[in-house]
Amino acid sequence: MNGVNEIRSAFLQYFAKNGHEKVASSPLVPRNDPTLMFTNAGMVQFKNVFTGLESRPYSRAVTSQKCVRAGGKHNDLDNVGYTARHHTFFEMLGNFSFGNYFKENAIELAWNLITREFGLPKEKLLVTVYAEDDDAAVLWKKIAGLSEERIIRIGTSDNFWSMGETGPCGPCSEIFYDHGDQIWGGPPGSAEEDGDRFIEIWNLVFMQFEQLAPGERVPLPRPSIDTGMGLERVAAVLQGVHNNYEIDLFRALIAASVEATGAAPSDANIASHRVIADHLRSTAFLIADGVLPSNEGRGYVLRRIMRRAMRHAKLLGAREPVLFKILPALVSEMGRAYPELVRAEALISETLKLEEKRFLTTLDRGLSLLNEATADLGQGQELGGEIAFKLYDTYGFPLDLTQDALRARGIGVDVAGFETAMGRQKAEARASWTGSGEAADESVWFKLRERLGATEFLGYDTEDAEGQVLAIVRDGIEVQSAEEGEEIALILNQTPFYAESGGQVGDSGVMRGDGVRFEVVDTQKAADGLFIHRGRLVEGSLRNGVALEMHVDHDRRTRIRSNHSATHLLHEGLRQVLGTHVAQKGSQVAPERLRFDFSHPKPLEMAEVAEVERLANDIVLQNAPIETRLMAVEDAIETGAMALFGEKYGDEVRVVSMGQAIEGEKAGRAFSVELCGGTHARSTGDIGLVHVVSESAVGAGVRRIEALTGSAARAYLLEQDARVKRLAAALKVGAGEVPERVETLIEERRRLERELAEAKKRLALAGDGADKDNAAPKSVGGVSFVGRVLEGVAARDLKGLVDEVKTSLGSGVVAFVGVADGKASVVVGVTPDLAGRFDAVHLVRQASEAIGGKGGGGRPDMAQAGGPDGARAHEAIAAVEGALGQAAA
Repeated sequence: MNGVNEIRSAFLQYFAKNGHEKVASSPLVPRNDPTLMFTNAGMVQFKNVFTGLESRPYSRAVTSQKCVRAGGKHNDLDNVGYTARHHTFFEMLGNFSFGNYFKENAIELAWNLITREFGLPKEKLLVTVYAEDDDAAVLWKKIAGLSEERIIRIGTSDNFWSMGETGPCGPCSEIFYDHGDQIWGGPPGSAEEDGDRFIEIWNLVFMQFEQLAPGERVPLPRPSIDTGMGLERVAAVLQGVHNNYEIDLFRALIAASVEATGAAPSDANIASHRVIADHLRSTAFLIADGVLPSNEGRGYVLRRIMRRAMRHAKLLGAREPVLFKILPALVSEMGRAYPELVRAEALISETLKLEEKRFLTTLDRGLSLLNEATADLGQGQELGGEIAFKLYDTYGFPLDLTQDALRARGIGVDVAGFETAMGRQKAEARASWTGSGEAADESVWFKLRERLGATEFLGYDTEDAEGQVLAIVRDGIEVQSAEEGEEIALILNQTPFYAESGGQVGDSGVMRGDGVRFEVVDTQKAADGLFIHRGRLVEGSLRNGVALEMHVDHDRRTRIRSNHSATHLLHEGLRQVLGTHVAQKGSQVAPERLRFDFSHPKPLEMAEVAEVERLANDIVLQNAPIETRLMAVEDAIETGAMALFGEKYGDEVRVVSMGQAIEGEKAGRAFSVELCGGTHARSTGDIGLVHVVSESAVGAGVRRIEALTGSAARAYLLEQDARVKRLAAALKVGAGEVPERVETLIEERRRLERELAEAKKRLALAGDGADKDNAAPKSVGGVSFVGRVLEGVAARDLKGLVDEVKTSLGSGVVAFVGVADGKASVVVGVTPDLAGRFDAVHLVRQASEAIGGKGGGGRPDMAQAGGPDGARAHEAIAAVEGALGQAAA
């Protein structure tokens, strides 16, 4: 039972048999404590349970918690590789009681585990208790039979734990293992306590008080237990080694490092192998939990860890990326306990290759500059801050990487000079931005971005988190507080809310705190990475620095994610059906529906739309996982990933792949591969259904489709089905016969309309109706003239009637005015023999003026005009007759 995996399993099973709920490790990015950069202890995920803000269906728990200490006040990075027990990533085994049992049970459970289950010799163990904790001292004597000299009282904060300046707190009891007098060091509390002989393996925290204020402490009504045992440390003890890097897990990782680099683990380079083994664990687990390398926040810490490992790989002789080659060994060792490693293996591998490839291209140049700059420096001297900043700014060397590279030579770095150079660069950036043409109210976001840094986005992996308010903005001005009813914008250190970009709308939801409720109506992005939460403070008052629970509107986000993923499927479907000339020209992904604009020269046929839908829904039915990888832009495009219209990409991009093509040139490969920074469904099956509801033109050569997914698509289709059934009932046919029946009715209507038009023409030509008196020709200046007002005759029929009368008349002028819906249309025709004497255009303009129109047009033998005043139709005929008489004279 000495292997790391066996020890972890035995610990969990032991406490499970003793009534504890096995709880999975929480992510390395804390969801309920915005003050922490990374989860650094087992109790972090239970913080709100201990404080009473949250209840669980169990009162006892056991975990193996992933932890990282590589940033902030808990930073072990510089010591890793050079000491026996420092790690950036470690596992904390812990058992917890939420008011269920207290000191006696906790001590008994711990003692029985390490002496009976783990088989550690009692004579090798000693414990510490808080100086004032007589209860714990008595219990250790009673349960473990330890003598007074092996129960050491410590009066410092090392043996008194607190959650913060206020809140739950209590004394601790630490269990130490004695590695033997062959190793220098003394027991805790002695002058030699910093030696390596006595090693702490387990800490039991007895949470029994609540700190109300300095000097004011009261007993908790339900005392609790929080313990933490370092898995790597106890594994070293059980495996009989004094160095954590000699346990089975690290032996396997170091062996993989040796194979990948070709460098034997000699005394000269064993530290580099240890750095690689440790940092690979941190890197892999951070990426698996949603952190990707960047230049700020958690991503920056990850990049520092990665580049430190990469530099040590370089020291071992690596000339090409090697860390990804060691990854399978880590997945093999830890993948069963932490399946997220297996799920994210492809993403981790791609990210490692990308970062190491990019870093190696600049590492040689940077180290060359570093060597030149330090050639004349000796031990105890410092590298200038300006040069250290140049390494950072030009070559991507974090300050601690430069410090690490110089450590072996005993050379330091002028940190103050580095900070001065950094400040100067920020001032120059400010000056270059001033007057750049951006909107004046954007200046507030730029200043906040410079002061606060970018917002950490957690929303790829969660919709709920806790964040700390860093700034409150009201009416474009930063304020320190806000009151109930005010509309404000909030900036927090981290957020699960997606900010509008790439066509995807921003998230909405709610933030809650102590007596506070802030409703987020929209989330926007400004100043290169600042997330702005706009909304209304509906309850309480708000101050800077407070922590808020953040909850994205789950249903809305789910619909947005489905619509976004469907957009990718439709894009590829369009390319396969219409051709590779199809390219995105814009999109909008909203909860209600999606809109996708694309290049195409003509309308889509119904069969083409149906085929695009079929292709998309075939992938939906595959229920394939939607995969995301991090790649260099150029590499992503080389592999066939499509870049989206209007998007700005950095050096590294998220590549989203969906489904497997089952036909065509892409058969057997990913159906859709796009560069995209938006949120997506977990699998294609989550989309449910894709249905195109419209296809239209946007502009020259650009078409638009609008579509629905999931329940919205289903509701739409059900409504359409109900309409068809109502129509079938009205037509007294089956639903399947509706199209044919409607086509028959339309054709019958057209026939009747034609017959009616012919009847109206015959009636008009016969001279019946209101204008019967004008049916016969009259002589005007010796020219035959026929002028009639035809009620109900459409403008399109007038020319035909005029032509017929001209033919029967032989020689003369014909003017017909058709009146319909209160408006009038006029057509004037002149027979060929008179076309040289009379101009139909001139005549029709006289008629148009009479009915309130303007002008008219046509040929000398046939012209047409119109006007709004059908009541003056007879005046129009009279105007033509008068103009004809004047021309004939």
